[in-house]
Amino acid sequence: MDAESLFPPETGMFLKALASETRQQILYAFVSGSTFTVGEVAERCGIGQSTASEQLGILRRGGLLVASRDGKQVHYKADPDTIRARLSELEGFLSRCCPPTEGRVASPSHASGK
Repeated sequence: MDAESLFPPETGMFLKALASETRQQILYAFVSGSTFTVGEVAERCGIGQSTASEQLGILRRGGLLVASRDGKQVHYKADPDTIRARLSELEGFLSRCCPPTEGRVASPSHASGK
């Protein structure tokens, strides 16, 4: 079984969208529930408008953001419902592939070998 068939295509796009530090930085700008245009994201994140537009598109296709048009401007905001759904799918997969060991909870110091 290849990695792409482990998840529905939407979940694969969600993971891809989160795989970039630039996209993580952009997503962080939306933490407060704010809505931004491409230009505003570019300015806040210190990137070019074309880069911002490309990265916002990946985040939108991954289900992390939604877009709405207001004349010539496109406004982006976080999509918490879709984010929750994708996280739930991932949690289900991880609980099937890597169930917790009964009676043992990994602590950060245990996981790092300390």
